[in-house]
Amino acid sequence: MSENSKAVADHPVAWYRRIGPGLITACVVIGPGSIMTSSTVGANYRYSMLWVVVVSVTFMLVYMTMAAKLGAVSSVSPCDLIRRKAGRPLAILVGFIVFFICSAFQSSNNTGVVAAFEAFVDSKPLVVALVVTFNAIAIMFLFLFKNLYKVMERLMMFFVAVMLISFAINLLVLRPDPVAMAKGFIPSAGTIDLALLALIGTTFVIAGAFYQAYLVQQKGWDVQQVRTGILDARVGAVIMALITIILMSTAAAGLYTGSPVTLADPVAVAEALEPTFGTSCKVIFCLGLFCAAYSSFLVNSMVGGFIASDGLGLGSGSHDRWPRIMTTLVLLSGMTVSLAALVLDFDRTPTIIMAQAVTVVGAPLVAIVLLWLASSKDVMGDQVNGPVTKTIAGIGLVVLLAMAANTALVSIPSKVRQYRETLSKTTMQAAPATSQILETDQR
Repeated sequence: MSENSKAVADHPVAWYRRIGPGLITACVVIGPGSIMTSSTVGANYRYSMLWVVVVSVTFMLVYMTMAAKLGAVSSVSPCDLIRRKAGRPLAILVGFIVFFICSAFQSSNNTGVVAAFEAFVDSKPLVVALVVTFNAIAIMFLFLFKNLYKVMERLMMFFVAVMLISFAINLLVLRPDPVAMAKGFIPSAGTIDLALLALIGTTFVIAGAFYQAYLVQQKGWDVQQVRTGILDARVGAVIMALITIILMSTAAAGLYTGSPVTLADPVAVAEALEPTFGTSCKVIFCLGLFCAAYSSFLVNSMVGGFIASDGLGLGSGSHDRWPRIMTTLVLLSGMTVSLAALVLDFDRTPTIIMAQAVTVVGAPLVAIVLLWLASSKDVMGDQVNGPVTKTIAGIGLVVLLAMAANTALVSIPSKVRQYRETLSKTTMQAAPATSQILETDQR
């Protein structure tokens, strides 16, 4: 490390300069989907599944650390490495998969924004206008700043601070049981249902972990800052875990009744708390939800856009133009699907099925590629994965494969069956009306 770097590291207020990429990755994880799933688990299991968060975030931390070291050690982008070691088709495939997964997540993020606005605005046209404005601001943000990374880092720091404060205030107002919370970190047997699988899926986000390598390179860290990159990844993982635990505990303290609880959207948590704890609780929670939605909104689209651009060989730097264009495509695709569902009562089931099908293949493939690169001596040198990292990463990969199998064998067939039943009912209901019209025409 240079003398200047040492001076900065030793400066009493310079700690914030040693973090950044990890905070941005945390913002991918803490979005409307993770808020709803963590709240649903807390409302149904109380505190007993807090240990699942720790396990899931541990896997995320390991993959974030591998990506951080990869980004610092390598002089080229991750997809460039893939092209050199395995050929262009694999790089394009990884880029396409991440682009598609992020586009699907972006639709959910837009739905979360819609839900947040609908909690306070009773006008569908106004909500549509606000969502379009929301996306337009995000697109302007992409092209307004030359050094996109620097602005993004500062903005995400602000959003994370607001989320922590707003969600923590709600939790303190609800006065959770500290003994029950402590017991929740002890692993216990329980039913593995869709809510728990969703909790793991929204905290162990492999595309976000892979993007950590790009963020480290955009930050300007190299092999001399590997330890700083590892520290940053740990800070990001701790923030993910902390916010998720706060959300689960809030739902456990305020919504748990012993009976099954179903939450339609993230705002349902705030609305459920309002009758007992007042409007202020709802407003504070929605403030945190807004920050979570918009931070995930921005970063998730950049994950898809930057990795897709890199996969196609069009660049991956924060100053490059094509990553911003691809990010815009992610934003527009997510907005289009969400607004179609809102305005036209468009059934999102086919898009959900397609997204899940891609995720079945995509998430494990991205994990395998990252694990392979980080375990390659010719790429990593002295920073190559050790036995402990390989073991934990391998277990995490098995978890991803198990979730993919569950999605392929249970979730997708179930959704296809439900969709067919819905189409069948719609067709049967439409048939009599069509017959009446034909009879009238004949008369």
